Amino acid sequence: MAKRSNIKPVTNIEDPRYVKALAHPLRIRILALLEERKASPVQLAEHLDATLGTVAYHVRTLDQLGLIELVATRQRRGATEHVYAAREHPRLSDGAWSATSPMAKHVMIASVLSQIGQYATQSAAAGGFDRADAHATRTELKLDEDGWSELAEVSKTWLVQVRKIEAEAKRRLERSGEQPFDVGLVILLFEALALFDVPANDGHAASRRGSPKRRRAGTPATWPSPGPPVGAPLAIQLPGTAS
Repeated sequence: MAKRSNIKPVTNIEDPRYVKALAHPLRIRILALLEERKASPVQLAEHLDATLGTVAYHVRTLDQLGLIELVATRQRRGATEHVYAAREHPRLSDGAWSATSPMAKHVMIASVLSQIGQYATQSAAAGGFDRADAHATRTELKLDEDGWSELAEVSKTWLVQVRKIEAEAKRRLERSGEQPFDVGLVILLFEALALFDVPANDGHAASRRGSPKRRRAGTPATWPSPGPPVGAPLAIQLPGTAS
């Protein structure tokens, strides 16, 4: 087993290392893959269809930033192969998210949204929504502040239940020897911009106009475009999901 890095892990999205890590799409993809399982730069390069040199450079950068760590070495074709895994990712309380700078929020949300799109799209193409009880809806609500607060609290209980279900499934799998399968669950709770509030043929208008009806204090009017999808989702804990 390789010696673990002494670099202090990133535990706050305000950490400049975290923002730097999300500044390059290939680093986001590498980090997302290493959230799922351990891998070497060779394996990552094969999966990402990128050159080994480029992937190795970004792997070293993520390691130096404290977002991944070397967990093993092994011999492959006469050379030493280094295996990496993602470190514990930042977890946010409601208070921490509220205190986070608008730019850091924008970088994170833009990255998460672009990845969610790719994650769901590639899963759908592979039959991920073929089950009779698969679910995909968009629900528009009209709420007051109390309604919003109540819904936010309910969403926290969903995540607690999800972890409980997963833990119980793990115990059953250990007893049965059955192989688990991957399941995607995306929960988004946000103050929405109504579709009719976006001028026709202007899909990026929302990015320029800020929040609907009102813009919260400290939130700039311009949001960066999320850009193209870049891979499987990062396991980032957003407000209300702290554990």
